[in-house]
Amino acid sequence: GFWDNSFRVFSAETAKITQIIFGHYGVVTCLARSECNISSDCYIVSGSEDCTVLLWHWNARTQAIVGEAEVPTPRAILTGHENTITCVSISAELGLVVSGSLYGPLLVHTTFGDLLRSLSGPVDLHSAACLWLSREGIVLASYPSHHLAVFTINGKLLRCELQSDSINSIIVSRDGEYVITAGEKGIIEVWRTFHLSSLYTFPSCESSVRALALSHDQKFLLAGLATGSVVVFNIDFNRWHHEFQQRY
Repeated sequence: GFWDNSFRVFSAETAKITQIIFGHYGVVTCLARSECNISSDCYIVSGSEDCTVLLWHWNARTQAIVGEAEVPTPRAILTGHENTITCVSISAELGLVVSGSLYGPLLVHTTFGDLLRSLSGPVDLHSAACLWLSREGIVLASYPSHHLAVFTINGKLLRCELQSDSINSIIVSRDGEYVITAGEKGIIEVWRTFHLSSLYTFPSCESSVRALALSHDQKFLLAGLATGSVVVFNIDFNRWHHEFQQRY
């Protein structure tokens, strides 16, 4: 976010600003977008220090955020948090938005703005730092207390594990079966989503990992480091699939 409470759209080809979006009354702290491809529209959600989450419509034809008139306006305003929003995730297929706030639980809203429920567990889970909502309705969240938690979208806590590292980034495979985490120690790990059993650990990076991304074909894992470097790993999710293991 920027000092004027806006967030901005940049062209990946020219690195120039193509759009400046206003709507929040505090600094924007997090952004996320729904599933999409290059030719389809999608949702973008923004969280802010003003304790709200705004839902925006991205138009693939115009390559911009659009509204009812010429000025971009949010499709919905999601409320219920009492402090700064720390993380957001959205699934257009499920029509759901999950968000976390400082000192607060995770809240689940519909894309129409209705608050459905909060997600909390037996341990002191608040101030979620990273968040992911899968297409299967599974929510993964990491916390400053080094806990990694798995919830169903109906609010049931499936698993909560204490990690040895502070997690900076979470990403889930397209089929929802595997979750990849990375943190301050520069260690990238692969887990089975539903019960958080450890499957693989990549060679340690030279510094802490700030962000993770998977290529469209799910064959390459990209890690952005605190040094400014980007490291690319080969990844094959089939190697951990039970049918593959039984066959080979």
